[in-house]
Amino acid sequence: MIVVAGEALIDLVPSQQPSPDGPLPALLPRRGGGPYNTAVALGRLGSPTAFCSRVSTDAFGASLLHGLHDGGVNTSLVQRGPEPTTLAVADVSEDGSAGYGFYAEGTADRLFTLPPALPAAVRALSLGTCSLVLEPGAGAYEALLRREARRGVFTALDPNIRPGLIVDPDAYRARFRSWLPDLALLKLSEEDAAWLAGAGGDGVDRATVLATAREWLAAGPAAIVVTHGGDGLTAVTRGGGEVAVPGERVDVVDTIGAGDTVNAALLHRLDGHGALSYAAVGALTGDDWRDILRFAARAAAVTCSRAGAEPPFAAELAD
Repeated sequence: MIVVAGEALIDLVPSQQPSPDGPLPALLPRRGGGPYNTAVALGRLGSPTAFCSRVSTDAFGASLLHGLHDGGVNTSLVQRGPEPTTLAVADVSEDGSAGYGFYAEGTADRLFTLPPALPAAVRALSLGTCSLVLEPGAGAYEALLRREARRGVFTALDPNIRPGLIVDPDAYRARFRSWLPDLALLKLSEEDAAWLAGAGGDGVDRATVLATAREWLAAGPAAIVVTHGGDGLTAVTRGGGEVAVPGERVDVVDTIGAGDTVNAALLHRLDGHGALSYAAVGALTGDDWRDILRFAARAAAVTCSRAGAEPPFAAELAD
């Protein structure tokens, strides 16, 4: 079983592009949150999956649980609370990319507490996004990461940086570096990698990002996967390997949930290669990585082809 731990929230997505001189578009509620989307995507792909979080007892929380059940995701590790559900207002640009404004004060997911030891059947733990930023829950998720890594569970992280939520960027960057020894797989966008490296200015230099990723490898992860938006993905490994694949061309509706779909697809395909262990990732060949990355690119393309975080089902990715 793969456990995904982190926030579940509601994205409020504009029904159309707003016009400066026209009426404001309606905001459509969509189930979301990076870890939530990752869990649903894993379930749709057919991986035995459980979600570990704290979800509100309000109507949005009930809908979030329904989405997990509908995706075949186990919810026995979900804590409940009366506080409201976190809301994220999406700002979707003309190219489909999305930014977010968060309403997260006093919400249920922030009060997550460290659960007892995860079931023995758990082979991988995936974390990321707001859950590792917003206290007091962030400390509990961090403790979960460290505890499970040290008992041999395969750990994966997608920082999925939301700068507006990070009060002290330098402190967060230091905290991120402290997680590296406890990670088997780090996946992040090139923009997030540049932010974590403290790079300033406009634009992202890909060569610099990949050089930074190699430096992070020395601190712990067996592999790091960097996404390049529509241009594809690159994996770098502790053994010095580097494999890149192009993106899949698709008519983009929006990019909401695309990175979360990549997280799920990577874990699902790694499992298919028998590589949900630190040592097994190190033994993957270049051809293995090309297969894994291409699968992730195809999965993300399907998500981008439809509105909101709607990851593909296994049948949609059948060879």
